[in-house]
Amino acid sequence: MSDPVSRRSALRLMGGAITVAAAATAGLSTPSHAAAHAHGQGPAAGRRVEALIARLSLVEKISLLHGAQDPQALGQAGYVPGVPRLNIPPMRLADGPAGVRVQEHATALPAPVLLASAFDPELARAYGQVIGREGRALGQDVLLSPMCNLIRTPYAGRNFETFSEDPLLTADLVSQEIRGIQGEGLIATVKHFAMNNQEQDRMSIDVRVGEQTMHETELRGFEAAIAAGAGSVMGAYNKVNGTFACESKPLLTDVLRDRWGFDGWVMTDWFAAHSTAQAIAAGLDMEMPDDSHFGPALQKAVEDGSVPQAHVDRSVRRILSVMDRFGLLDGSAPDRPSRNPEAGAAVALDIAKAGATLLRNERGALPLTGRAARSIAVIGPTGEVPFVSGGGSAHVIPDRAESPLQALRKRAGRGADVSYAVGEDLFGKPIPKGAFSPRGFDPEGHGVGKNETWTFDGTIDIGKEDEWTFVIHYSGERPEVLLDGAELFPKLPGYGEYFSGGLVSAAPDGLMVRRKTLELPAGKHTLKITAKGGGEGQIFRLRRVTGATRAADVAEAVADARAAHSVVLFAYEDATEGQDRTTVALPGHQEALIEAVTAANPRTTVVLNTSSATSMPWLDATAAVLQMYYPGQEGAAATAAVLFGDADPGGRLTQSFPSDDTGHPTAGNPGRYPGVDGREEYSEGIHVGYRWYAAEGVEPLFPFGHGLSYTTFAYADPTVHATRDGLAVGFTVRNTGHRTGIEVAQIYLAPSPELTLDQPESALAGYRRLKLRAGERRRVTVHVTRRSLSSWDAERHDWVLGTGRREVRIGSSSTDLRLTAQAKVGGRS
Repeated sequence: MSDPVSRRSALRLMGGAITVAAAATAGLSTPSHAAAHAHGQGPAAGRRVEALIARLSLVEKISLLHGAQDPQALGQAGYVPGVPRLNIPPMRLADGPAGVRVQEHATALPAPVLLASAFDPELARAYGQVIGREGRALGQDVLLSPMCNLIRTPYAGRNFETFSEDPLLTADLVSQEIRGIQGEGLIATVKHFAMNNQEQDRMSIDVRVGEQTMHETELRGFEAAIAAGAGSVMGAYNKVNGTFACESKPLLTDVLRDRWGFDGWVMTDWFAAHSTAQAIAAGLDMEMPDDSHFGPALQKAVEDGSVPQAHVDRSVRRILSVMDRFGLLDGSAPDRPSRNPEAGAAVALDIAKAGATLLRNERGALPLTGRAARSIAVIGPTGEVPFVSGGGSAHVIPDRAESPLQALRKRAGRGADVSYAVGEDLFGKPIPKGAFSPRGFDPEGHGVGKNETWTFDGTIDIGKEDEWTFVIHYSGERPEVLLDGAELFPKLPGYGEYFSGGLVSAAPDGLMVRRKTLELPAGKHTLKITAKGGGEGQIFRLRRVTGATRAADVAEAVADARAAHSVVLFAYEDATEGQDRTTVALPGHQEALIEAVTAANPRTTVVLNTSSATSMPWLDATAAVLQMYYPGQEGAAATAAVLFGDADPGGRLTQSFPSDDTGHPTAGNPGRYPGVDGREEYSEGIHVGYRWYAAEGVEPLFPFGHGLSYTTFAYADPTVHATRDGLAVGFTVRNTGHRTGIEVAQIYLAPSPELTLDQPESALAGYRRLKLRAGERRRVTVHVTRRSLSSWDAERHDWVLGTGRREVRIGSSSTDLRLTAQAKVGGRS
């Protein structure tokens, strides 16, 4: 989300049931911000801000409304200069969806989608507290996070950076994360407002969406963020109903400020400004990361009268008011803390274990015990190379990151046999020196001196006809490599040059990586390489993966699988900001690898390090499937703990998994995704995610809310009765197994019989995460809010209560519903 060039340069999970925080959108009226905005507000604060506005010159005011170069950059995404003569300090703005992204080390937390899988708002608050403390410790003032756009299509490249396809769950989590971040004194920025649900054409796509759909789906999370006191909002790149989001008065003023009462500031996403007068009139306050529209152009517009001075003062007032709330104007902000890496690591580990989602477990394949725990074949590239985070804004430099192979060997203990085979080679194998002519080129580590240029002009003999993937590793400017006169690694368009994933874009030793696959006929091919040392010199390697090397890797993996009692196969998919996925299938040749390994050993557990929903044509041949997403720096330890049964897999899916590319809400409908002629229709309406599957009668591979425990649970004795502000749903859950385990009880609402508005067939209305000992029984009451009982009426431009007899469904996923009850809903909306 930020300028790619500028960015290049101890809380513990509590045992037992944790009461789910009330949804921040619980009421139907405009929220009160008194509690959230207490610090620094009141008459004195207002007078302080107004006094500063009166003393600021027009040039100084405008300097607060746009980004600039940081003279003492810390590797953060953005910088806003202060006004030294009036003691207004500068602000540094850092990315941080899964940890603080600067040039220093920070705790690499699990991806937000893994956090969300725990269905635990209190854990989201702990997540925010880690980021908030570390952001301030690392010299930052504003966090460009959290993201709360809904998961609308499985192809969206940033699904791992957000929470869910469900509005209620998203609202609960984003509000608590913001409270955690800002409770540590760091200003949170909720993003991307609004309807930024894909990366493809994100800079220009025109999202056409109805009022009811917006309010009942995407906007619910943003409203919760505002109710939680978010200091800043980031506008999205895309258009909404014909107007760029960063200059949309309906969004930035009518909804955000007039309806929700937001009194913070709105900034653009990086380079998302398109105008001056229209944008500031619509409610935009700050352009990032430069001054293309809110610098000299804004000054000129004020001076010639096309922008009222009052608009500039209004934006400055919003920014200074938030700064004052956080103690940045009067010096009352607490001293910056020091980092506590161990406390951050403890939270990262707890979250990764809590969100681990067991999708399949046949015949008790997991947890690994007895011989299964003593003879293990570990297979797959992310078994040896830790997959910490996705690419783009989410990438963090971790304090440490153990590999799953190391963690599994450590947990298996002395005397255990834990082998490893790569199976799917990501980084290539050495090309024999003899393949090059003239001789003398060492493709495994060629150094180029400072300010020098090195060239090779000759041939490469590839031997037999085969598929070749050339893999170049480099430390500086990417070398130019021409094969038969064609550039193998051309500069990618747009953000592709900078956003290329959190795994495949860097070798284990830190060198940058690019690939090119092509079919090559036998014999010699011309090869020309030009490598520049630049100001520091560089080293590069040229490697290859071929059909022959791939077959050898698979054969080694199969042999290891046959020799071991059990197999843990790590599969990956590497998503990044700036580009969408093209399929829900695993990339590369991983499906063939899984098929070969499971044929050799059916006691195979597949661990998925993927960003979003994945198709699994190989599913029936596996013993178990564990979804770990991008698990952060403690992901290896968490994965080992779950595989060996030291922790119960506590996660549940926050998005539906389709069977394949033909069976999901945007499949086969280019108008719905990715758009046609620059326009995209949200024609599914309010039926996002699991609601679409229910409405269309399509069975997903795995439903929303699904996840297995190592024990079993029974539900009984449902009750429901109306309360002053909703429904109280009661039921009993009993652990019917032989060990302690985690259950996430879920409440779904059927539609109101008295509303003529479009309604979901089933909608999540509440949930409770429970930890129960073997045989333990617990009575649970979950509150369903009036908001969850209501629908948005586009004619009234307001919420209306869904009255009449409402059916409540209780169970452990959106399709595994064990109990039903009914209650009469009535009263004023």
